[in-house]
Amino acid sequence: MISVSVLALPGGLASSLAITCDALDTANRISLNGGRSAPFAVQTLRLGREPLPTFGPGDLVIVPGLGGQSEEELTARLAAPAARRAIRIVTQAHAAGATVAASCASTFLLAEAGLLAGREATTTWWLASLFRRRYPDVALNVDRLVVADGRVLTAGAAMAQMDLMLALIARFASGGLSEACARYLLLDQRRSQAPYMAVTFLAGQDETIARAETWVRAHIEDDFSMDDLAAAVGLTPRTFARRLHQVCGLSPVRFAQRVRIEAAERLLETTRLSVDEVARRVGYAEPSTLRRLIRRESRRSPAELRRAV
Repeated sequence: MISVSVLALPGGLASSLAITCDALDTANRISLNGGRSAPFAVQTLRLGREPLPTFGPGDLVIVPGLGGQSEEELTARLAAPAARRAIRIVTQAHAAGATVAASCASTFLLAEAGLLAGREATTTWWLASLFRRRYPDVALNVDRLVVADGRVLTAGAAMAQMDLMLALIARFASGGLSEACARYLLLDQRRSQAPYMAVTFLAGQDETIARAETWVRAHIEDDFSMDDLAAAVGLTPRTFARRLHQVCGLSPVRFAQRVRIEAAERLLETTRLSVDEVARRVGYAEPSTLRRLIRRESRRSPAELRRAV
């Protein structure tokens, strides 16, 4: 039986904690109903002044979402006593051979502990810029919902906690049990945060990038180059690309594509325009290009987007 410690941080996301416990409980019940033993022994740690638990190889420590509505609030939470205690726990657990996992803003705790240095990781998309500034030695891949790098797993925005739990159940129990939990809980398979990332929100974190987004929207029907876009905000192409990656984690080409795709999706959802006409209005001469990009970013076709509305 796998020993699982779930860290319940004060002020953390109640939904993330509940998802963690519900997923593990579901895995145990499905196993028991199938005549097998329960794979997980779960304890919830409230991070008070009680003695720190001991860990060993094969144990699992999970940190549900830390919460926080802004960069300032998150920075304050990371300095709080409960967060510092959580950092000591995950540090000791990993050193003892345990696997540690965190989602959303709690990925910052793993980075603070030094467990993500030199590793690939993900975090909630809207905090990606802050994450890159604080931890430049982490290979951040914000498109990914879940990243497993050795005995450290990270997941994206708050509801990615369920994706993280399914990955942990698959790793520590079996892929079949993970799939059974997903069916029991009526969960769809998702592989990326990209369809949910709001480029307007990301761009708004930097005045220059916000101007770039405004310029793209104003020239969305035009066939402009990335050099044109950089010049429009007074930067060299190289400087613009570096700054854009720091803020949004995107290349200039992907940035312009994301703005165009968001505009195209809005037209598809709110008008009866043909895909050919929508493509023309967002700057694509070939409708097939728009169809391919929408499927890549949203995992759905233009027709499926309209049916969803």
